[in-house]
Amino acid sequence: MEIVNSAYSNIKDLPGVEKYGLRTQIGRSAISIPSNIAEGCSRSPNKELNRFLEISIGSSFELETQLLLCVKLGFLEDKNINSLLSELNLFQRKCNAFRNKILSD
Repeated sequence: MEIVNSAYSNIKDLPGVEKYGLRTQIGRSAISIPSNIAEGCSRSPNKELNRFLEISIGSSFELETQLLLCVKLGFLEDKNINSLLSELNLFQRKCNAFRNKILSD
């Protein structure tokens, strides 16, 4: 949920023209991360949880790509999103480690 918080802090600075473009996509990708984890945790077999964790990781990579596009397009500065990108990277590593753990059990 911290990733969602950080993402929303950054998208408020996007230009109004991006209200229905990158701003919406960033919000959806960010919200999808914890939402899919929550849904996966409600499922019984580990195979189902793994599927939702994969979706969550995919959303984190989408969010990372969208943030990098914002920098490339001049909407955001690297220095403003570096901590969020670090959070995303840490999440991706931890979530992959968790997936490996539940699949090996």
